[in-house]
Parts: sequence; structure tokens; C-alpha cells
Amino acid sequence: MSFDGYDDELYWDEYQWEAHLDELEKRSEQLRKFITSDPKSNKPRWLTLLKENLDEDQAVDAFIEEELLLDEAYFPEDEDDWEEDEDEFEDDDFFLLDEDMPFFDEYEDDYDSGEEWKYLSEDFTHSDYGSIENLDVYNEAKELAVDILKWAETIPEDHHNMICNEFVGGILKISAKLAGGYSFGFEQDYLGGNIAYNKKALYCANYSLKLLQKQRKAVYISNGIYRGFHSRLFEIRNDIGIYVQELRERFNNGIE
Repeated sequence: MSFDGYDDELYWDEYQWEAHLDELEKRSEQLRKFITSDPKSNKPRWLTLLKENLDEDQAVDAFIEEELLLDEAYFPEDEDDWEEDEDEFEDDDFFLLDEDMPFFDEYEDDYDSGEEWKYLSEDFTHSDYGSIENLDVYNEAKELAVDILKWAETIPEDHHNMICNEFVGGILKISAKLAGGYSFGFEQDYLGGNIAYNKKALYCANYSLKLLQKQRKAVYISNGIYRGFHSRLFEIRNDIGIYVQELRERFNNGIE
């Protein structure tokens, strides 16, 4: 495997993948801003999704799906064909791709004959035959995101300050980055990419924790709600850290 600017090695580690993903994110920054922006106002994407008559669960799934679609745009088939002119992209056309996303479709017989049961078994969660729906930390992060959206809906919009908006968005990104990592799979050649994405989820969790702490005395969050969110987010952050370490051990054992 090789990409521009990198040596051709048997397997990339997490740091090579991380550098590559960061570079591609910079290249596609204009596309991301165009797709996620609200031209009529400056409402955050999560609030726009809720106002599109989605319930909280649907809004979380839609946010994750959009993030995965945007991340797919980081890997054009031919980088020489990459167009930076945002006028060439249409919102409606872009989101017609959602039928290709593996995380939200009904299970289909995509697997080898006799292997379908692995998709439902927790024993195969950390394999290319498994399902992210069996990944505990992903489910915990999604459940927290749904509950935080329910809480955010109770906050008057005049209290939707930058810290509050970034906090809610950061919480949603945790699940999206976990899903992005899972999409890389667990084979040795892409395991470094899986780790790199989960490190992004860890960063989002740490950043969201700091933003939550800044809101501790805000009028729109009670002590009970604050303590509950803090406890759950702290545990999720730690679980992601453990998950990253487990994936690192798996990568290192595979190259010994």
C-alpha cells in the first residue's frame, strides 16, 4: 500500500494513517463546510436535523451517516480529479449515496454462505464478519448522544451558545468516529486506520468533557443532569482509550 508522500511499506501504523487522514481532511475542508452549512442561518447541524422532524435516534443516525459520507469523500478514486470548487456539489445529489452505507441498512445476505450468523454474534464483533451494533462502546456513545439531544431540545435557543453547540456536536462525533474506525475493519493492512479513527473519537470525548465542565454553572443544566452526563462521558472516554490499546496490541502482535 502506498500513497503520495509515503514510503511503500507492508502495513501502515496508526501514525501514518493519522497523518494521511489529517492531510485529506484539510483538502476536503471546503466540501465539508459546504455540505454541513446552513445558508439561511448559523444553526448547528444537529439542531437542523432535529428541526427536519427527525426524532433523536434518527437524528443521531443521520448525523453519523453524513459524517461517514463526508469521510468517504476523503478517498477519491483519482486524487488528480479532485475538484475544490464547491459549486460542483449539490446537497441533494450528495445524500443520494446513503443507500450504500453499511451501518443503517437492513441486513442483507452479503456474507459467504453459512457465515451470516457471525454478523449477529458478539464473538465476531472485532472481525470483518461482525457488526458495529455489537460494539459496546459504540452503543454507549450513541445512547449518550440521544440523551444529550433530548436535553438540548429543552434548552431555549437563546441559550444555544458556542460552547453548548460545540459540546452537542462533539458528542455526536464520538459515535461517528467510532463508526468510521469500524468501517476500516480488523485486517492487518487497515487496522492502523481503524486505530487512527478511534483516536479521533477519543479526542472528541476529551474535548467534549472539557466543554461539559465549562457549562457546569450554566443556567440551562441542573446539577443532576451535569453529574449524569459527566459520569457517562468519563466512562465512555476511558472505554475508548482501552479499546485503542486493545487494537494497538492486536496490530503489534500481527507484525511480530
